[in-house]
Amino acid sequence: MFNSRMHRFLVAAALAAALSLLPAARAQDVSVEFDQSVDFSKYKTFIVRDGQLSARSPALNSDLTKKNIQTEIEKALMAKGLSKLESGVADLNVFFQFGANVRMETEAYPAGWRGLRTRVVRTPQNAGTMVIDLRDSSTRSLVWRSTATETEPNPQKMSEKLDDMVKKSIGKYPPK
Repeated sequence: MFNSRMHRFLVAAALAAALSLLPAARAQDVSVEFDQSVDFSKYKTFIVRDGQLSARSPALNSDLTKKNIQTEIEKALMAKGLSKLESGVADLNVFFQFGANVRMETEAYPAGWRGLRTRVVRTPQNAGTMVIDLRDSSTRSLVWRSTATETEPNPQKMSEKLDDMVKKSIGKYPPK
């Protein structure tokens, strides 16, 4: 028979094991939309036109963050064989947006004598979304859009994952 100390220890150990697996279970979600009537092989050049950030955390809403996202987008598109233009008219105009907000997640755990009660814990989570748009400069129409989402409790750690969000997004260009 278990005594109450042993039971509490086992419940705490199981809870700690489950919580340690949560960060590994979270992954970035990336979805892509595109105009199926467009021949993407005709696009050879691009220029990043505008980027917008909307986050409360200074780690996610700064000129440096904006510049880092732009640089990652440029590197990823150049790795895909597109040429970057500094000015003028490119085949593709690139726009990006990144926003993050804090939401409270509620988790329930067994508690009390023999785990018959429930303990509810509210934890803050930063939910970030990055949207990258590619527009045809001749028609000004949206031809490709990527939406990447990430959930991370620490805004600083989320800022470190922005380059990965860009790479996974641009990795799905051109559509197949």
